[in-house]
This record gives sequence, structure tokens and C-alpha cells, in this order.
Amino acid sequence: MSDYRNMWKSLGINMEAHDRLLEILPPTYLDVYLSQENRPQNMDYFDFVVNEIHGLRIQELQEHKKKGGKVIGAFCVFVPEEIIRAAGGICIGLCSGVEMGAAEAERVLPKNICPLIKSFMGFKMAKVCPYFESCDIVVGETTCDGKKKAFEILNDFVPVHVMETPQMKREKDRTLWLSEVNDFKTNMENFTGQNISTESLAKSIQEVNAKRQALLRLSELRKHDPAPISGKDCLLIEQIAMYDDVPRFTEKVNSLCEELENKVAEGKGVAPKGTPRIIVTGTPMAIPNWKVPHIIESSGAVIVAEEMCTGLRYFENTVSEASNIDEMLENIAARYLGVNCAVFTPNPGRLERLVQLAKDYRADGIIHCSLSFCDPYAIEANRVELAMKEAGIPLLKIETDYSQEDTGQLKTRVEAFLEMIK
Repeated sequence: MSDYRNMWKSLGINMEAHDRLLEILPPTYLDVYLSQENRPQNMDYFDFVVNEIHGLRIQELQEHKKKGGKVIGAFCVFVPEEIIRAAGGICIGLCSGVEMGAAEAERVLPKNICPLIKSFMGFKMAKVCPYFESCDIVVGETTCDGKKKAFEILNDFVPVHVMETPQMKREKDRTLWLSEVNDFKTNMENFTGQNISTESLAKSIQEVNAKRQALLRLSELRKHDPAPISGKDCLLIEQIAMYDDVPRFTEKVNSLCEELENKVAEGKGVAPKGTPRIIVTGTPMAIPNWKVPHIIESSGAVIVAEEMCTGLRYFENTVSEASNIDEMLENIAARYLGVNCAVFTPNPGRLERLVQLAKDYRADGIIHCSLSFCDPYAIEANRVELAMKEAGIPLLKIETDYSQEDTGQLKTRVEAFLEMIK
């Protein structure tokens, strides 16, 4: 990686804490990713992106800002990237996924709170995330009480716009969500100083749809046995999707798919045919939270799908194209409200989707992973367990956080589960 220290200093980054963070990532990445066998050659690009995670992409964001552009940060798949791009902004996912700045975060948050919330507040308050420090505004949502209240505090450090996410999917909830999407369009226009036109929104919808279609193409290839790519690599790609340049990312994923299609035709896979196939579901996994997927795949299984926000929920639906802005916004609202987040009650769509995924991907079992204190997913695990029992699909429920202290215990449980389903 080039020397970006002057850029980081100009952003006000806490250099000492940032250096400690960068010291952690390379050995972790080497152990989790670069030691894999039979990796596709086109993973080189995604390795490069991770290597430059706080470098080249941050430099691109600064160049965008110098030209008068805005950078908009987000944490959730409910934030409509199409609208941000149509207003000339760049949408980026923000830092979390690792224990960072806990002492700083606990100055304003309770000790026992979801690790994701504590992590993003810690990154901001400790000033170790160049994405946060590049943001002109953060877009929050009301997908859980913890995030909802944390965004009030985050607003003390960076401007925050909160979208009210409905908790049900009745007609009046759809009306509420459409009004939130319309308000968001107006807010983005005012914030960026750039009106959204029919042409700019149509182009943005096409570009983001193309990204999602590339990810869906990759996902479809994982239905083959042997699977042509590991679940860890796919999770990494899905994580990078949230902050990389959209057209470039789309091109690279499609190039990877071409290589994988050849592997499928030759009967080559990342693991032998007949390797136990697992679907992971639950709380999203932000970079560098690779702990559970690494445990699963180093225990002799291959992950074939992620029913998570860092997974299928992010890309399995696209926005229908239209000829006028009002209809486009209606289609955007409809697409996002189709996400099966655990915030919804009741949430039968997620249970039905899991059963269908198990059939489509010929999964031998499902591992439900929720973060500690993540109430929506931890509680909905009960409904998932009942639905999988009724469908005859083996399920393992685990709860963890961003520490490595429970790695041995989790590995023992995963190995026992895999032994049971063989």
C-alpha cells in the first residue's frame, strides 16, 4: 500500500490508534483468506481492495469532495443508494465489525449493547475510520432500538439523517415508507445542491441494478456441487460491495463469474464434491468480522449462501425501471420494503425464504448466527428454529461478538453439527 499518512492526518485520524488497527488486519487476512486453496485468480482484485481499504478508496472519496461532491455514509441495506447516486453523492458503508474504541464508546453508550453499535460509535469517537472522517452526512434508520438511539448520539459528532423504517408491511406501512423515500430524495437534493432528474435517477437505478445482478450471478454459481468459490470469499465480495466504486465493482464481479463458470464446466471446486453445504443466516457481518465463516469452512464445510444483509438481502431484488420519477421512487420503496429484515413483525418472508434457499442451494444445514444483544435476530431465532424443524432442515444457533475468546467453543459446536449432518 502507498503512503497515505498525510491524507489520514489531514482527515484528523488518530494515527497511533489507526496504526494499531492496520497492524491487526494483515495477519488476520493472511490466515483467513490468503491461505485458502483453489482460490479463483480473479479474487486478486478483491485482495487489492482490502489491502487498500483505508488508502486508494479514501483517496477517491477525497477527489470526489474536491470537485464539490458529497460522501454519504450508511450502515443498512434500507438506505437507497440509487437516490444518493442520482444526487451526485457516493454512498459508502461505514466501519464496524471489530472491537475498536470500546472505552470511548462506553462514555456515551451502555456497556452491554450490540457489538456493531459499540463498534461504529467507537470508530467515530476514537477517530480511526477514514470513511467516517470523509463523510459529510450519515444516513441512519430505525431498524432496531439500539441503532435508533445511538444515531441521536452520533449526531453530536457528524450530521445524521434518520429514515423511519416500518416495523410491519401493511398498506399504511408501505405509504409511510414511500413518504420516507420521498423525503430522503428531497433531503439529498438539498444536501448535495443537485436536483435529481428523470435521467439521473434512471441511470442510477440501472447501475445499482447491474451491481446486484452481478452479485446474483455469483450467487447462482454457488448452487453447483462442488461449489466453485468459498463462502468466505463471497462474504468478502458482499462486504466490499457496500463501499467500492459501483461500475468498477460490477465489472470485477462479472469477470470473476466468467472464471467460475469455466470452473463449473470443468467440474472444479473450492472443496471436494459432497462437502457439507451450509447456509449462514442472522446478523450482518461487517469487515473484518470473518470469525464464524472461517470456523465453519476450516471445519470441513462450504458456505453456499448468506441469508443476511451482507448477503442475499442486499442484492436478490432489483428496482423495476420506469419512465417518470414518481414511479421510480415507488419502485425503489417497494424494492427496499421487500427485504426480510428481523425488524419486521411478523416476518414469515424470512422463514419461507430460508426453506426455499435450503432447497435451491441443496444445503445440508443452516447456521443461525446473531451478535450478542442483537435482539431482533436473537429473538427471531426461535421462529427460525421452529420453521426449520417443521421443514426437516438441521439448524445450529450460535451467539457471539467481535472478540476471539469464544473461537474454540464455537469450533467445537460447529464440528459437532457438521458431524451430525454428514
